Amino acid sequence: MKSLEQLHEICERMRKVVQLREENAKEILEKAAMCESGKDADGNTYRTHVLVCGGTGCTSSGSARIRERLEKEIEANGLSDEVCVVKTGCFGLCALGPIMIVYPEGTFYSMVQEEDIPEIVTEHLLKGNVVKHLLYEETVKADKIIPLNETNFYKKQHRVALRNCGVINPEKIDEYIGTGGYEALGIVLTEKKPEDVIQILLDSGLRGRGGAGFPTGLKWKFAAGNDADQKYVCCNADEGDPGAFMDRSVLEGDPHVVLEAMTIAGYAIGASQGYIYVRAEYPIAIERLEIAIRQAREYGMLGKDIFGSGFDFDIDLRLGAGAFVCGEETALMTSIEGNRGEPRPRPPFPALKGLFQKPTILNNVETWANIPQIILKGPEWFAGMGTEKSKGTKVFALGGKIHNTGLVEIPMGTTLREIVEEIGGGIPNGKKFKAAQTGGPSGGCIPAEHLDVPIDYDNLMEIGSMMGSGGLIVMDENTCMVDIAKFFLEFTVDESCGKCTPCRIGTRRMLELLDKITKGQATMEDLDKLEELCYHLKDNSLCALGQTAPNPVLSTLRYFRDEYIAHIVDKKCPAGVCKELLQYKIDADKCKGCTLCARTCPNNAIIGSVKEVHMIDQSRCVKCGACMEKCRFGAIYKE
Repeated sequence: MKSLEQLHEICERMRKVVQLREENAKEILEKAAMCESGKDADGNTYRTHVLVCGGTGCTSSGSARIRERLEKEIEANGLSDEVCVVKTGCFGLCALGPIMIVYPEGTFYSMVQEEDIPEIVTEHLLKGNVVKHLLYEETVKADKIIPLNETNFYKKQHRVALRNCGVINPEKIDEYIGTGGYEALGIVLTEKKPEDVIQILLDSGLRGRGGAGFPTGLKWKFAAGNDADQKYVCCNADEGDPGAFMDRSVLEGDPHVVLEAMTIAGYAIGASQGYIYVRAEYPIAIERLEIAIRQAREYGMLGKDIFGSGFDFDIDLRLGAGAFVCGEETALMTSIEGNRGEPRPRPPFPALKGLFQKPTILNNVETWANIPQIILKGPEWFAGMGTEKSKGTKVFALGGKIHNTGLVEIPMGTTLREIVEEIGGGIPNGKKFKAAQTGGPSGGCIPAEHLDVPIDYDNLMEIGSMMGSGGLIVMDENTCMVDIAKFFLEFTVDESCGKCTPCRIGTRRMLELLDKITKGQATMEDLDKLEELCYHLKDNSLCALGQTAPNPVLSTLRYFRDEYIAHIVDKKCPAGVCKELLQYKIDADKCKGCTLCARTCPNNAIIGSVKEVHMIDQSRCVKCGACMEKCRFGAIYKE
């Protein structure tokens, strides 16, 4: 492909295919009389598209087998020429996987099992009767099926980075082109100067979505201003935060958007080579990136003389071995160079001396995913979303004690309450919200008193947390905040590269103190020492891993100090989580003397005869909880 005209031809042909996968597809069909609208990249015409999630979550739940069974049943019912099965990326509502959506109706089937497929094919695809008992319950209102984008989970979302995830087949470049893909690259190479592109980014207000929130346009401007015989563009896909899967989902569902954005960046700063650093633990993302790179090269979107502009740019993959520290920009570049992934002192910053000591820009996957849309729709469009200092949208991986786990993309400034109670569907089992942890091991815990704070970079920093890459873990009243801080410190200790002493030794000493607290062995002097260590690490660590490691501890001390004191002074865990501080007891009024608990106890700690009230010998109790699980009368409790 050498011209924009060829790109437009593919786009026009494929756009109608993609339109069939929209909530208003029926109206589109009626208005436009699109009798040939279902032609795919191979020229085949279909009346129905069945989208099956091929993201990691649904794949682990068996979506690949479901898709194979679906194709067999379609063939067996003579529907192969009418129904197209499409493998997509993540739809976002991961709690309901495996997911299947039938268009043009927009029918949403959740938790689909292989044995459900024959009924869906014969009833829905063949006879036109929706299988209601398999539908996502929120799409059914008074016997009426409502569009998916009107459900609580989706209606407040605004998808920019995730716009193609769950819509296109990520392994077909034509489908990406059908959504306007590579149009931004064509415009940039044929109509814009490099400085014009950078100015668009500056005007948009886009800040890095990897955590620090540095202005993207400013980073590009610094790199463009440094002369060198070679420059590099890097993508940070080393997503290692516990519970985070935003970048992985974009790579699995829309890999071409990253390739297009990186090529635009190469033109803007004068680079000819790009690298995507992705974790080896993401096999689906790697496979789709490899396919996307090969297809982009075949179509002339990567390589020599792109769009006849004289601009050359190519991208290669580099696989990481799972070291969390390689999410830090200098450690990542050191790893790409073939060395042990350890951070380097800054300055000089990568814009001056980065990969192979050449000017380099590094952005994470979500940042890249925004850029083509900013070019196409203009910086004003992007800047019109969000808050004064935090423009656009942000993707969060919503998890923990929440009904609707999955990916959400909301405008900056959306409150935590809206995310938890409306989009997330609230806390299960009638429990109360206690805190939300953002920013992974680098972030902090946000208590209920800040539920109505608009989420953006500055507000989160002010209340003791940070945006991070976008993990958001919800905790209920049964969560011990000391134990949460300990969990993240354990992670940091394991992931510290060990290069600098404050991080290598300081995090371990902090973990030892937290361990003493959770075991009821600490003193108030230990608490003072813990707090002192936190500030020492923040001030003296070499890189952001050590500098931010104390954040979970400091935020829990700030908002939940009473829980630390309860562990130390009262020797009790208010949430009933810390095993060494628990006591299992038997309610004499409820005990029936059935002896089941005594027979279950692995250490013979329960005393009592048949039809007599039992007692637990605390000196022998190993606090396994087996007795509580087996008691049929609710007589055993813990405190």
